Amino acid sequence: MDKFFVIIVAYNGLKWLPKCLTSTKPYPVIIVDNNSTDGTTDYIKSQHPEIILFEQKKNLGFGQANNIGISYALNQGAEYVFLLNQDAYFVDDCLCKMLALMKGNEEFGILSPIHLNGNGTKLDENFSNYLIYSKNSDFYSDYVLNKTKQKVYEVPFVNAAGWLISRNCLETVGGFDPIFFHYGEDENYCQRLKFFDFKIGVAPNFFIKHDRQFRNKLNLQLGSKKYWEKIARSHKIKGANINKSNIGDLEAALQNRKSAVFKSFLKFRFDAVKSYKRELEMLEENIPLIKRSLEINKKPGAHYLNLK
Repeated sequence: MDKFFVIIVAYNGLKWLPKCLTSTKPYPVIIVDNNSTDGTTDYIKSQHPEIILFEQKKNLGFGQANNIGISYALNQGAEYVFLLNQDAYFVDDCLCKMLALMKGNEEFGILSPIHLNGNGTKLDENFSNYLIYSKNSDFYSDYVLNKTKQKVYEVPFVNAAGWLISRNCLETVGGFDPIFFHYGEDENYCQRLKFFDFKIGVAPNFFIKHDRQFRNKLNLQLGSKKYWEKIARSHKIKGANINKSNIGDLEAALQNRKSAVFKSFLKFRFDAVKSYKRELEMLEENIPLIKRSLEINKKPGAHYLNLK
């Protein structure tokens, strides 16, 4: 079997890691810890000394932390890496079977198993949305009509809680773009993968459990820090899409916000002035980053990875 590593980004994940790491045995595992404060690294060192652990002094976010693990794996000669969330668990011999499947389907840069909920009783809610009819007309029909299931169903996107990625894909597309801290980086990566004619697939016969169904859904308050982070992330996802960037729309929005600040000030709408100025600052900061991202990501290469 070709060399591979399971890569897990950990951040205060002690609640899930014992079960996660039990499911990864006997696979080689790399953990990149984003400066956890709940005893995660002590647990790994004492209970799993065989794991390769990279401790960070600050939270790098999902993408940049994964880039560290991916870089190490490729420098060790890995032909594949499997990105696994800290709150996700392999079911049976999922990984070995997926490796064999990808060996015969190298046009797929990413393969994902089916994501179940933490109990394994239902599909993970968000995952099921990636397989709706408009995204793939065969998946549910094959199940309901009891047809022979395809070995792989092609989809335009699947979240990165469980990705098997080939070395060829990583050396062509690169790693995760650092303009994303957390959320959005997997969508951006799938856009870039499509640009270089790789496919994204879901393997219907193999499973992981994604233990997040009891997580509280975040209600964003208008004008809050999280609200503006979501707006900025949306701009980055759309603007940095190398298949169809809307950078022109963002530049037009910037000019519009400049005008809106002035008009609101003349009308003494100072709350509106504050809001427009915040979005204006965000656009002025992010548009140059997005332009640089587009320039880099349109060229093949192991961008954002530290390869020897």
